[in-house]
Amino acid sequence: MTVPDMDEATKFFKEAFGAKIAYDGLTLADEPREGETVERQLGIPQGGKIVRQRMIVIGTGPGIELFEIKAEPQRQPVGLSDYGINHLSISVSEIEPALEQAVKAGATALSEIHGNSRYEDTPGNASVYVTAPWGGLIELQCIPNGYYYSTSSETKVWIPPKKE
Repeated sequence: MTVPDMDEATKFFKEAFGAKIAYDGLTLADEPREGETVERQLGIPQGGKIVRQRMIVIGTGPGIELFEIKAEPQRQPVGLSDYGINHLSISVSEIEPALEQAVKAGATALSEIHGNSRYEDTPGNASVYVTAPWGGLIELQCIPNGYYYSTSSETKVWIPPKKE
């Protein structure tokens, strides 16, 4: 996920979701990653440079790699109707306090908390989308009773194990 300011984004993810830093792959003390090879390999605009790179982890989920890139032109954050990866979904155990915490950390809720789509809409499930302070789209999703699966399902979706 590319962010405009690494420190602000890290603060947001820590305050909103309890994220922890796994490592810094590139800091301001390092030489930026730039040049023709980097532009070609990573698809950044000519003259762009990666100035910071950080891996964070939320709960037991996968790592989220944050990039701070200086390049022109900067595009607006993608939305749900845009092609490609357009949002991050975070599994939360309780939707209302998670939304409250995200908003307190600087997120903006796009709507009220609502039900999920067909296979996710088991009892107690809820969802809400928020935008991060820089505009990135994040879904908060609570699925305490798992998913429905049809007979044609080839696998199951990972959900955090229930705490005992």
